[in-house]
Amino acid sequence: MTTNASSLPAALPPAVADGAAEKPATAKRPTWWRASVGRWWGKWWRKQSPARQDRVMMLGPLMTVLLFLAAVVAAFGYLRIEEIDREQQALKRDVEYAQQRLRLRLLERQEQLMRLGRDVSNKEIDSDEFTGQAEALVSQFPELLAVTWADGQRRVKATYVSASANSALSQAVGEPLRAQDGTQDVGNTNTNTSGSGSTRNSYNLARDSRQPVYTLTANADKGKAFSASGASTLQMVIPLGELSQFSGVVVAQYAVDGLLRFGVPLEVTAKYAVTLVDDKGGVLAGDFPPARHPAVRLLPWADPAPEYEIPVSPVGTSLLIRAQGYKTSQGMVGSGFFWLVSALSALTVWMLLGNWRHTRRRMQAQKALVTETNFRRAMENSMATGMRALDMTGRITYVNPAFCQMTGLVEADLVGRLPPFPHWVADDIETSMYLLNEELAGRTPPGGFEVRVQRKSGEIFDARMYVSPLIDPNGQQTGWMTSMTDITEPRRVRDELSASYERFTTVLEGLDAAVSVAPLGSPELLFANRLYRSWFSAEVSGHIKLIAQAGVPATPANDDSLDEVDGLAGLPTDTLTTAKSENAEIYVPELAKWLEVRSRYLTWVDGRLAQMVIATDITPRRHAEAQAAQQNERAQTASRLITMGEMASSVAHELNQPLTAINNYCNGMLTRVRGDKISNDDLLMALEKTAKQAHRAGQIVHRIRSFVKRSEPNRALSDVATLVSNAIELADIEMRRHNVRLSHYVAARLPEVMVDPILIEQVLINLMKNAAESIQQASLPAARRSVELRVVPKTIEEQQVVEFAVTDQGGGISPDVMSRLYEAFYSTKSEGMGIGLKLCRSIIESHQGRLQAENLYNAGAVVGCRFTFWIPVKPPLEAVPPATGFAASGFA
Repeated sequence: MTTNASSLPAALPPAVADGAAEKPATAKRPTWWRASVGRWWGKWWRKQSPARQDRVMMLGPLMTVLLFLAAVVAAFGYLRIEEIDREQQALKRDVEYAQQRLRLRLLERQEQLMRLGRDVSNKEIDSDEFTGQAEALVSQFPELLAVTWADGQRRVKATYVSASANSALSQAVGEPLRAQDGTQDVGNTNTNTSGSGSTRNSYNLARDSRQPVYTLTANADKGKAFSASGASTLQMVIPLGELSQFSGVVVAQYAVDGLLRFGVPLEVTAKYAVTLVDDKGGVLAGDFPPARHPAVRLLPWADPAPEYEIPVSPVGTSLLIRAQGYKTSQGMVGSGFFWLVSALSALTVWMLLGNWRHTRRRMQAQKALVTETNFRRAMENSMATGMRALDMTGRITYVNPAFCQMTGLVEADLVGRLPPFPHWVADDIETSMYLLNEELAGRTPPGGFEVRVQRKSGEIFDARMYVSPLIDPNGQQTGWMTSMTDITEPRRVRDELSASYERFTTVLEGLDAAVSVAPLGSPELLFANRLYRSWFSAEVSGHIKLIAQAGVPATPANDDSLDEVDGLAGLPTDTLTTAKSENAEIYVPELAKWLEVRSRYLTWVDGRLAQMVIATDITPRRHAEAQAAQQNERAQTASRLITMGEMASSVAHELNQPLTAINNYCNGMLTRVRGDKISNDDLLMALEKTAKQAHRAGQIVHRIRSFVKRSEPNRALSDVATLVSNAIELADIEMRRHNVRLSHYVAARLPEVMVDPILIEQVLINLMKNAAESIQQASLPAARRSVELRVVPKTIEEQQVVEFAVTDQGGGISPDVMSRLYEAFYSTKSEGMGIGLKLCRSIIESHQGRLQAENLYNAGAVVGCRFTFWIPVKPPLEAVPPATGFAASGFA
């Protein structure tokens, strides 16, 4: 102690010296720091705008209130978490206490039943005594439903079932032990399972382990197995042994709800919602308290209900006791202190927000005033229109930069000047003075007036001026405001447009076609040229009539005259205006003219969708086409007459046979009648043969007359087989004359075709006749003198057609002839006219078909020729020509 005391004075001076040395430095540091921060803050603060200063000053109270609210919320949260933890701990203790009570009750019943089993194993009691003791146990303990004794062969020897139990638990003595739900035998393979296993598994497990086994049958809300008794049961299987040999089991059935009612203390069930559940969460006994709405559970202040569950021994994890606390405390939201603090905090925030809103409005008003001033100044400086203000005496009081730029003068040259002004034209001073007086008197037109203005450089330009009174904030007029616009370029454009319109109108008026434009859905004529007006006056009815007769789609006018909305409003006008034009040829009886009508959609100058119709007079062309049609028809008739002329000898020979037969029949009948050597039957038979030959001759004459007769084309649905048969009947005569065999094949069930039968027969006869002549010129032997006609259906160019093919074995067609095969008046025959194949091709094409020729080859050598043509089964409607005029001839 003395040594330490003596050492202290020596140590003190350095410490004291250090403290004395550090003290001044420590005292100066805060002063320097405050001064530096103060200077920096003052410098930064003076640089800020008033609006920014106001916003910064608002941050202090705002941050204070936010920190205060955060502290209050944290305090309340901490207290509430502590309260919830205490409730959870109390719940856990009570649930564990209830689990112990329930466990002791089960162990007591287990011990009593094991004693009963030992008595049975030792044969100290028989079945009657077993039943009596079981009855005593069931009566004393309500949770017991049934007690059963089964031997080693699973045969029931004695049983007792509580009167309150379901009848399914009752088992007759001597029967096999059933499952605890009463649905199947214990020995069956498929048994009801739940919890620790099935009844059979429990029996086997008890037999093997020589220990009591518990089995749970769940009739739960979430369980998967159900007992026949309608309630969940707990089965306990106690094995019996006799001299270390398994001799049977004692089976006890517990009601799960009874275990809950009598095994759980009342002080626990009064405080919590207690339930017994299985390992899958299904409720076996008891009920949960009413669940709160999901929206309430999601609220941040909603308190979670405490919940705890624990397995029930000795059953194991298949039976659990679960408890959930009732909502008894008011919680954080129900606390009066919470609401008081919340109200004070809300009042503070409201006052802060009110102050902030007031400050914000003041800053907004200040900012709007500055923005409006800058905007008006920028607008005046950036306007392309010159602005000039005059007082009531005519003195210039204000000009904007645009006015100065337009006149080339500066503001000092104009402001304060009295008339005459320096931008007036010297030659127009009197006129300008008159207009100024009219302006000061308020008599200027609302649409403004045009004047000439002179720049400082001497250049003169045209301008338009608009005048309006200048009113001050008190509503008093202090002068006149004049706006000036340079219209030199717009006037030039207007003059060019006027000249362009005149040229456009001159061109349209000089057209030899009637042009009209009308909007869709409105009975209004937007444009009509001179020829249209001469035909239909200036009425829209002519436009509508042309559209209707041409079949061009158009939208009818809207019946509601009050509705100004276009009938096609909302449609894609771009698509319509780019659509292809539609053409049609119509006859107008009022004009006695044929007109070709073309129409297309376009967007009019005002944006409306309109339809333009161009009608051209084609009457001369139609007359020329009709004359050409008549000439072609005469050529067809001439061709048929030439064909029949060439076949005249063959036709005469063909007619001579029936006529000779008729003559012979008649002479024979006359001879036999005169000699009275003929019976009536022979006479009738001879007359029938005579009539048949006469009919044959008449048919030949009729077919020839029909073939060569000149008639108007008449298209109709025709049977292909009949058409081919008629053509073969006439062509066969020519075939026999040239000693040529004619074979034909017509496919079955051919569709009918829309044709003129005579014209198609003419084509077939001409092709077969040419084939026979080709064979005759080739001087082929009799075995090769044959012509084949095939008629089959086909699909060509994605349409159904009927194909006619004429094949011969002649010398074919040379390449130079092939190139000129269908040329008019070109023929390889000395007596030919060269119009046969030309007419055939025209006839087929008028039926929307095609005619073609090809040579047949064998190892490079020509062995014949094939002419093929096809006719569509269903020609397009627009392809069918009318019944009269040029188009009716089939060559349109």
